[in-house]
Amino acid sequence: MTTIKEPLYATIARELAQRIASGEFTVGDLLPTEMELCEAYQASRHTIREALRELSEAGLVSRKKRAGTRVEEKQNLTSAEHSMAFLEDLNALAQTHVRVVKNIEEIVADQLLAETIGCEPGSKWLHIVSIRENSNDKSSPVCLTSSYVNLAYSEIGKLVQQYPLALISDLIEQKYGRRSTEVRQIITAILLSEEQSHILNAPVGSAALKIIRYYMDRFGKVFETTVSVHPADRYVCSISLKRVNLEKIS
Repeated sequence: MTTIKEPLYATIARELAQRIASGEFTVGDLLPTEMELCEAYQASRHTIREALRELSEAGLVSRKKRAGTRVEEKQNLTSAEHSMAFLEDLNALAQTHVRVVKNIEEIVADQLLAETIGCEPGSKWLHIVSIRENSNDKSSPVCLTSSYVNLAYSEIGKLVQQYPLALISDLIEQKYGRRSTEVRQIITAILLSEEQSHILNAPVGSAALKIIRYYMDRFGKVFETTVSVHPADRYVCSISLKRVNLEKIS
């Protein structure tokens, strides 16, 4: 089965972030120069700049001409670590559960859908309905997902079937160059409808989590929204919160 490889700049950005988190580079330190990183990672200058831009947008570093790339404050580091971990969690879910597409169609957003996915009523979207299969039990899908993709990226309809392990946002980046730098999510508890229960092979009215995710570019523009429904016994969301810079009470 064919899978899409992680872009080299993303791999380099992740490795640099891990080196910062481990303390190899501390707050105020300068990272190696672009040329040194090019040599270390055997990558082009353009790739290194993209990796550094990724770190800058995450708040890990700041960049100034002739001053180098500086590791930023710990508050930003903690936030960025959490953000990167969350995006990697999404990739982990995708890489271990095959997407099975149920339906693809072009739709026009009505008022209710527009409020849900964060768009203007009357705008056109590519609607992709799919499930993620459990490799150990294909009769019990992990989730049912409705993905709404900007119609400008209509060729994604073909790619989602060619690359069943890839995130749709990654496919958009690979094909069109539009990168998701932030994902916002809303989690609510629901009871499964009859239709959802049938597709997910779960009891009607049983508990589930509905997760709406908004994929945004570096300008804060939403270009994909997903609405996923997970039966309660098939999904666990674990979040660690860290306290930083606790001030003493005088």
